[in-house]
Amino acid sequence: MTASSPADALPQSAPTREPGPVPTGTRLPRSQRRTQLLAAAQEVFVAQGYHAAAMDDIAERAGVSKPVLYQHFPGKLELYLALLDASADSLLGAVRSALTSTTDNSERVAATVRAYFTFVAEPGGAFRLVFESDLTSEPAVRDRVDQVNQACAHLVSDVIREDTGLSPDLAMLLAVGLTGSSQVAARWWLTRDGSIPQSAAEQLVSTLAWRGISRFPRAGE
Repeated sequence: MTASSPADALPQSAPTREPGPVPTGTRLPRSQRRTQLLAAAQEVFVAQGYHAAAMDDIAERAGVSKPVLYQHFPGKLELYLALLDASADSLLGAVRSALTSTTDNSERVAATVRAYFTFVAEPGGAFRLVFESDLTSEPAVRDRVDQVNQACAHLVSDVIREDTGLSPDLAMLLAVGLTGSSQVAARWWLTRDGSIPQSAAEQLVSTLAWRGISRFPRAGE
């Protein structure tokens, strides 16, 4: 399957997690230090939100001085955007992998729903930067959030359009319905603190989605 142009437009970023804590004062290669700083920043931003978080908090969490932090990121917004880019890349990659993992459309729906649940369930709460940011009043953040949501929906709509022959707008509407309901359901499920097993929740949501989408005839029928 060929990815649509909005997906290709998303910026690429480094991973946001560090395998383990780094002792204070340890000298690291620049790429490893950046990864360490992003991991610390994610913990602080997820716990406190953008507005309450301070660069001092992030530097302390990473075990570095503020000058070291500023050597890698000129300000708090740039650091936040780097994390948001990495989270957006992770979600988009998961949806793309789900759609290309099989040619069976019911399994594609299930895999897409699973991608959202897995993304939301990941330790660290990176999904909050994409779906629950307290900084959507900032154009750069709002644009990135809109872009990844649109990119994921475009990937799904391409498959729907090829299979059903629906117009691009109708296919996109169905895709937005599938991706939107998946992420909202996954976020609600997370608040239940394990009262519903993840696999059971995924199956319920994917069954609901498939029963609707499968009613559209395949192209040529």
